[in-house]
Amino acid sequence: MKHIHISIEQQTLQLNDDHTLINEYIISSAKNGIGSTEGSYCTPIGRFFVDEKHGYNAPPYTIFKSRQPQEIWDKTQNDGDLILSRILWLQGSSAHNANTKQRYIYIHGTNHEDLLGTPHSCGCIRMANKDVIELYEQVSIGTSVTIE
Repeated sequence: MKHIHISIEQQTLQLNDDHTLINEYIISSAKNGIGSTEGSYCTPIGRFFVDEKHGYNAPPYTIFKSRQPQEIWDKTQNDGDLILSRILWLQGSSAHNANTKQRYIYIHGTNHEDLLGTPHSCGCIRMANKDVIELYEQVSIGTSVTIE
């Protein structure tokens, strides 16, 4: 059974099948640190699962707004926190992170690939666009996620 493990300290995401490492990716978690408070722009920790997937067959660098594909990012707009390529929408599995989906916490592609490896997001888990597309294709709705 596949499982995603995210390390805030190491700024990595590991995809495992049972106890075998499939791949490891560099990520960026929240610039504001960890937490589950609404409006905190923090990354929640604990156990989660992939509740929704968005972006099937969308071209790489597609910009999503409200989970709907818009235009293709032309790589010039670097201000803001664009949601690109694919979205894995997380839902918390514990009381302390039960508001994760309502906070719109995603694993998604980013227009700030140069900042991967450092905490710099607004709460989501940012990934390189090619990496999030690869991850998206390997996981299904219901895949368990741990963030610690």
